[in-house]
Amino acid sequence: MQDESALDRAVAMVADLRERCPWDRVQTRATLRPYLIEEAHELAAALGSGEPAAIREEVADLLLHLAWQLVLGRETGEFTPDEIADDLVAKMRRRHPHLFELGERERWETLKARERPAGRGALAGLPATLPDLLLAYRLQERAAGVGFDWPDTRGPLQKVAEELAEVEAEIVIGTEDREALTDEIGDLLFAVVNLARKAGVQPGTALDRANAKFRRRFEAIETIAAERGVVLGDATLEELDVIWDEVKRNEGR
Repeated sequence: MQDESALDRAVAMVADLRERCPWDRVQTRATLRPYLIEEAHELAAALGSGEPAAIREEVADLLLHLAWQLVLGRETGEFTPDEIADDLVAKMRRRHPHLFELGERERWETLKARERPAGRGALAGLPATLPDLLLAYRLQERAAGVGFDWPDTRGPLQKVAEELAEVEAEIVIGTEDREALTDEIGDLLFAVVNLARKAGVQPGTALDRANAKFRRRFEAIETIAAERGVVLGDATLEELDVIWDEVKRNEGR
């Protein structure tokens, strides 16, 4: 007899817990949703760390939540795990026709556009709950899929310069219109995301690396300042800049 698949075992575990554990028995899609979102973020963080043990742990946690959704779907009679797997296989075959002798190779966005209901545009279906940085990237990617895109990085570079000039103009005039300044800074951030996309860089990954770099360098400033008896809250910006430059030089070595 063939062993159960990993997903089958996870589904069986959740089903068993639903029968025997009071906490698991009362869970619903609404109560589980925040945990599912949290686990997805924790897996993303583990992937960013590159630590195999952390990735393994978080993949297991996400598998648990996928099993939960399959069990709840089966309990309500809405779908079974096999039906979900059938849907997945059918979709991937449809989107890779050239690999399954179903037709010629087509552009990904063309295939996805064919699946959208009539009247729904290229941007339809993107969840508003996506992190803002990722949503900006996906909006631009969708638009590019139907031809609304620059051919190279020159256009985005010019757009970043243009948006930066507009932000500078708002700041120079000392505007009290916070909404106008917010709009201009938003346009600048959106343009930078587009530049990253055209340069072949994931903006989220780039920002993660910048955050990690800043954290590492600032913590080094705190360490050096403590060793020299410098109180951060009392030190001048010039004094801290000297230590910052020292930290950067040490990293270079």
